[in-house]
Amino acid sequence: MENIENKIKTTPKDFFVFIGAMAALYASAVSLINLLFEIINASFPDPLSFSYDNFLSGMRWSIASLIIVFPVYIFLSWFINKDLAANFLKKNLGVRKWLVYLTLFVAGVAIITDLILLINTFLGGEITARFAFKILAVLVVAGAVFAYYLYDLKRDVGQKSNKMKLLAWAVSFAVLASIVVGFFIMGSPFTLRMKRFDERRVSDLQNIQYQIVNFYQRKGVLPNGLLELEDPISGFILPRDPNPASFVGYNPGVYGYIKVSDLGFKLCADFSLVSDAQIDSKYMTRPMPVFLGDSYLDENWQHSSGKQCFDRKIDKDLYPILKNPKM
Repeated sequence: MENIENKIKTTPKDFFVFIGAMAALYASAVSLINLLFEIINASFPDPLSFSYDNFLSGMRWSIASLIIVFPVYIFLSWFINKDLAANFLKKNLGVRKWLVYLTLFVAGVAIITDLILLINTFLGGEITARFAFKILAVLVVAGAVFAYYLYDLKRDVGQKSNKMKLLAWAVSFAVLASIVVGFFIMGSPFTLRMKRFDERRVSDLQNIQYQIVNFYQRKGVLPNGLLELEDPISGFILPRDPNPASFVGYNPGVYGYIKVSDLGFKLCADFSLVSDAQIDSKYMTRPMPVFLGDSYLDENWQHSSGKQCFDRKIDKDLYPILKNPKM
């Protein structure tokens, strides 16, 4: 028997199939942990470390990776198990043993490190729900990988195992559930595109508002129309709605502007979605923030869907008319 086993050699196909399966496993595990982290971040937001754009980017990347890489891992694992069932001597191939033990080592290190972090944080009295769930996510994913390959080393590859099937279905369901939750939190691609349209509209209105205030400080009056703000010397060109079909002003794609009084005006846009108050107030950037004393002036750009107008009134004490404006 030993002589027969010695004759089993690693073929290029075996090498790349085993390598591919392990690479897909690592990529899937990392993507799943990252996705779980983003779900936890969304469920337990931290204003000090939360970044909306990075949050969406990280969640999109994790979901995209899982959708592609995890089925590849499932297919390669099925192919390997089928091949081992037909030729059980391949269980002793050097490349397979090295990769399995490497995986057990990496998973074991992850579990030990995870537990050390948990105990250290617990002793420091700084455990939060956000941190605890992240520790649990790493522990579950690494533990599942460790348990699977530890059992894989001991099992008889020539016999079908219901435990392996059950574990495969359980892991597949967990990955699918995580992707569904991620889509639920993040929104559909169509919804995300609409959000980006609205973010662009808010940014354009902020820019226009700054130009209106600048116009008033230099000329002492508000413009009668937005076209008066365009200046070929400074290079300012009136921004247009990213969706040309939007109809707010007199022309499609043009933002609405209404001069209410000598100091008051309205800026209008046609929004696709209702804004998220938390995101808009904390994470939307503004091109020209106004600093007053110890804090920034709180500009309210929250909006409903459809046409929305924002009332603005210039405070002459905050924005005095410039006596000798630099042209």
